[in-house]
Amino acid sequence: MKIKRNGSDPSAMGPADYFTGTVRIDAPFSATAPARVGGATVTFEPGARTAWHTHPLGQTLVVLSGSGRAQREGGPVEDIRAGDIIWFEPGEKHWHGASAATAMTHIAIAEALDGKVVDWMEKVTDEQYQG
Repeated sequence: MKIKRNGSDPSAMGPADYFTGTVRIDAPFSATAPARVGGATVTFEPGARTAWHTHPLGQTLVVLSGSGRAQREGGPVEDIRAGDIIWFEPGEKHWHGASAATAMTHIAIAEALDGKVVDWMEKVTDEQYQG
């Protein structure tokens, strides 16, 4: 058993190449091989969001607090809120973030395939974000 203590890693800001707005990443975790799961707690300030991206083995989001928005390519922008669990299929192009007026925190969980967890793409435009 391994316990990673709360606060053992400092908070990190979401890189501007992959996020719009203020995003904080806390408590990143990853399993030891042969396991390949990893994730983090991510907080998006109002209006903040990811760029479009995919995950080779899919991604699960567990919304802890606040309200947000998420969209898969070709689908409508969906409102998400505390208690919701969102699953993105392997290779499904998508984005997620806070609502325009409220911050949102989720736990993001994904598995690595050949060491790769995510493929980042173009940023979500304001028009796409507004739906």
